[in-house]
Amino acid sequence: MKPAARPLVVVMGVSGSGKSTIGERLAARLGLPFEDADDFHPPENVRKMSAGQPLDDADRAPWLAAMADWLSERVRSDEGAVLVCSALKQRYRDRLRRASPALFFLHLDGSEELIAERLRGRKGHFMPASLLRSQFEALERLQEDERGAAVPVDGTPEETEEAAAAALKRAGSGQHQSHD
Repeated sequence: MKPAARPLVVVMGVSGSGKSTIGERLAARLGLPFEDADDFHPPENVRKMSAGQPLDDADRAPWLAAMADWLSERVRSDEGAVLVCSALKQRYRDRLRRASPALFFLHLDGSEELIAERLRGRKGHFMPASLLRSQFEALERLQEDERGAAVPVDGTPEETEEAAAAALKRAGSGQHQSHD
């Protein structure tokens, strides 16, 4: 498949890192469609997570396939997109990347303490704070051979959005991205 002419971005990170907030802001800024990976989960996955049970790879397979199909359609239509998805493991990112080699991952990166504090203040989400530790244990940070950048989330949403936009701009110019 040819790379998308418009950006195709996955905003990734653990639950509570600000994926939806930053993803929506970035999509609006870039004039791109926005989608949340939570909307791709089958009902049984939502029930499992709501009960405080982490998902396993078998649970994630249809979820990843549905998102990869959605990304592939964005490539075919050449419209670009911003998808927010935990994408914690490299093999999950590899599965999504099959939709387009131009897929760019923005890892919203913060300490477990900061994210836990944010989760305690969040209401009405099916992902309980009790699963945060399992997400940090599962997290495989972006590798040098992965197209993407880590963006710190310890500032305001505006600061995080600016850092994300700058990382995308550097990627468009071919500059190497830091994965610290």
